[in-house]
Amino acid sequence: MRRRSALIFSASLMGLSAAPGVALADEAWPAAKPIKLVVPFAAGGTSDILGRLLAEKLQVALKQTVIVENRAGAGGVVGADVVAKSPADGYTLLLGTVASHAINPAMRPKMPYDASKDFAFVNLLGSIPNVLLVGTDQPYKSVKDLIAAAKAKPDTIAFASAGQGSSQHMSGEMFKLLAGADLAHVPYKGSAPAIQDVIGNQVPSSFETVTVALPHIQSGKLRALAVTTTQRAAALPQVPTMQEAGVPAFDVASWQAIYAPAATPPAVVNRLNAEIEKILASADVKARMDTLGMSHQVNTPAQFQEFSRIELLKWQRVAREGKVTLD
Repeated sequence: MRRRSALIFSASLMGLSAAPGVALADEAWPAAKPIKLVVPFAAGGTSDILGRLLAEKLQVALKQTVIVENRAGAGGVVGADVVAKSPADGYTLLLGTVASHAINPAMRPKMPYDASKDFAFVNLLGSIPNVLLVGTDQPYKSVKDLIAAAKAKPDTIAFASAGQGSSQHMSGEMFKLLAGADLAHVPYKGSAPAIQDVIGNQVPSSFETVTVALPHIQSGKLRALAVTTTQRAAALPQVPTMQEAGVPAFDVASWQAIYAPAATPPAVVNRLNAEIEKILASADVKARMDTLGMSHQVNTPAQFQEFSRIELLKWQRVAREGKVTLD
């Protein structure tokens, strides 16, 4: 009888250890296998640069290999969907963005994942301002100049963007909504061709990240009229914010963040958050983020989740009031 009871007790322990998300399973993380960090954009961009920097540092902190996998497509949706449908064991992470978790969910009628429910919120890495640019041969010296011209001749002045559904595109949509300036959108396949056409005066204006725009502003090839965030960019202290330039309530940032699949054990999420905060506080990483024009504020998973909720509501409003959808 005692032998039978011992076998039953042993079997119950085996069943507990096999249950998903229990403490016994968490204790092994991250020793079991390499961690995969999915970057849902092509190699060489800001997300890829940041993802590889973070992967290198996480390898040291966690004593485990971290592999970056680029899964580009549909403004970050393709890669994000891969992670949403991955096991919630802490071994698959996503470098998500405003495009994958706020703009696309707000603008696309059909999404393969729920941005609010299908992910665990790990850490908001930082944000980069966008900047409203015009070619130096254009007559617009201020935001008010551009608004006046757009109102005088609706839908005749164009703005370029890095692509449909990008933060650059949606900066323009918010500008149209809040300033009442009816600009025509010209989407490109990436920032490089868009900005070259603004420099060459094929398109009079554009919204672009400070990271991409800064060298062209410094060389005198482009004129910066305003940044899209509520505070001035450290790299462009002389350039006003859109609110300072007369467009109230304007606030757009191109942000980057780390997510895991929903139901990832809280102990894993909290450990990742703590290690990432240590990494972002290190002098060499802070210096690299400065070169990207990215700012970071310390945040918990709960604070990041609340930030993401507010961002999604903001873009849902733009979609509704501006009648903007993405096919």
